[in-house]
Amino acid sequence: MKYLIRFISGLILVLVVVAGAAYAYLAPESKPAPVASDNTLINLDTGDIIGYQNSLGASVWRGIPFAQPPVGDLRWRAPRPPAPWQHPRQMLEAGPDCAHQANNTSPEKNLINGSEDCLYLNVFAPENAKDRPVMFWIHGGANNGGTSNHPMLDGSQLASQFDVVVVSINYRLSAFGWLSHPALRTNAKLPEDKSSNFGTLDQIAGLKWVQRNIAQFGGDASRVTIFGESAGGWNVMALMASPLATDLFHGAIVQSGGLDIEPTTRAENFIEDEGHEHSSREFINQLLVAEGRATNREAAKKLQSSMTVHDLADYLRSKTTTEVFKAFRSETGGKVFGNLDLIGDGIVLPQAVASEQLFADPANYNAVPVILGTNRDEMKLFLSFSPDQVDKFMGIPIAIKNSGRYEAFSSYASDQWKIKAVDQLATVMRQGQGDNVFAYRFDADDLRDFGFLSLQELMGAAHAFEIPYVFGNFVSFMSNLIHPESARSARNALSQSMMSYWASFAHYGKPAKGYHGKQVEWSTWSNNDEQNRVMIFDTSIDRGIRMSPMKLKMQDLKQRFFSETRFNDQEEYCQAYKLLFANENFVQSEYDNLGDKGCSGVGL
Repeated sequence: MKYLIRFISGLILVLVVVAGAAYAYLAPESKPAPVASDNTLINLDTGDIIGYQNSLGASVWRGIPFAQPPVGDLRWRAPRPPAPWQHPRQMLEAGPDCAHQANNTSPEKNLINGSEDCLYLNVFAPENAKDRPVMFWIHGGANNGGTSNHPMLDGSQLASQFDVVVVSINYRLSAFGWLSHPALRTNAKLPEDKSSNFGTLDQIAGLKWVQRNIAQFGGDASRVTIFGESAGGWNVMALMASPLATDLFHGAIVQSGGLDIEPTTRAENFIEDEGHEHSSREFINQLLVAEGRATNREAAKKLQSSMTVHDLADYLRSKTTTEVFKAFRSETGGKVFGNLDLIGDGIVLPQAVASEQLFADPANYNAVPVILGTNRDEMKLFLSFSPDQVDKFMGIPIAIKNSGRYEAFSSYASDQWKIKAVDQLATVMRQGQGDNVFAYRFDADDLRDFGFLSLQELMGAAHAFEIPYVFGNFVSFMSNLIHPESARSARNALSQSMMSYWASFAHYGKPAKGYHGKQVEWSTWSNNDEQNRVMIFDTSIDRGIRMSPMKLKMQDLKQRFFSETRFNDQEEYCQAYKLLFANENFVQSEYDNLGDKGCSGVGL
């Protein structure tokens, strides 16, 4: 009976979601198509462009090329400046998303979104802007998906309400954005062509475009704040670490980020030579097998080893987008979902080094004022679609299988994310660069309860849920589905506060009391255990916006874990330890003596 109730309730939820999606797809556009406005004529260094003005009073230009299309011989090379044009071009529509695999890619289906010709950006400026600070957005998506063209990322609210110029860019993704192989370094025409981080180079090209052109939009090139979420946050940290990005930005906001830099050996070598499963040589193996030139991995490896670097370079650049993604697959033949690590190529990024060590010395990186933050329930976004954790109907979660176990997995993994991405980095950066380091945690979770399923429990303050608050855009059907009407006023108020803090940081280099000086004061990170150090973002329905002395350490997380009882069995308990406390945090004696039975006899 309990399952039947869940099934019927889930069916109703599915019908609501499908009906809403169908309405959103079939309904007439709620906004008229943009009309070019002569008031938006801009003289770029490549030619004139014309945008439009929207109902918020913002001037908008979409789909501005900031580099040449990285296709043909320019695939896996540093971006080149865009070609000039003679006549004014209307910039009313966004450029293509960068090519990436669709989430439902399978062994039978090679589904691709976007195009390799994708290096375009969008600009949102307030009316009559002049010398306004610039906020440069870098989207997330694990560096193998995502786009800055989503309506949720429209910068008009920030621009019109808080007097900033917002720039959002697309950059090469997946194997097109990060690939390291000696063959790709042959015939390099620029030093940067020998890099492995082409997506990062795209972001740097976007920042250089800002330096050359943003004054024409009313922006101040000496006040550029880079901000991004998830992989976008990782990319913000990478720009802080890159010597090629020096003096291109003056503040950084890292939302649910972090940074791991991968050694080139792991990025390039075969698995048996310490390479990873998606290294360039393993990728070439997959290409050779996929097109039938080799029958299996061993044959592909032998053939690849017989090819010269020039042959390999020509071979890789000759492949179509479809052929590349047909080969670049997960072990199960689907999309590669994991974060693509940034590569320590010694050109764009330093040789592989732990982020805590890298950011301990301001001489090693671009030390600018910085905000670091995570969401309280980061991992629930991923757990909520795991068949191990939830029951699903037509792909939609309808019940949590074991609430205690679900909360355990979420809390440990989410807290560990905070430790690595915020607390450890803020501690060493505060010591090195002083009192311009700030931290936050996003806690807002006023979500709908369907009776059979509480979204507050399923999602809470999950990964990426802060993004619409930062942009002030609750524009989708899903936003109204998950937020009950009774909570929307408090939700919107929190969004206004967060936008105000972000804008204050862009204007003045510190969030302080927000742009209008009326918010709770956001203090700098403190290494004094007695002082407040983290801003908590929550709605007035709960405890509201407030400062907290909260600081987490890995050893504190371990001590909590050692008394944990919510996992299914000893094997799962041991597995969780290995997942959470890997590499330098793994202690063999702790593992062997974990719980009542230890893990030495567990077959993992």
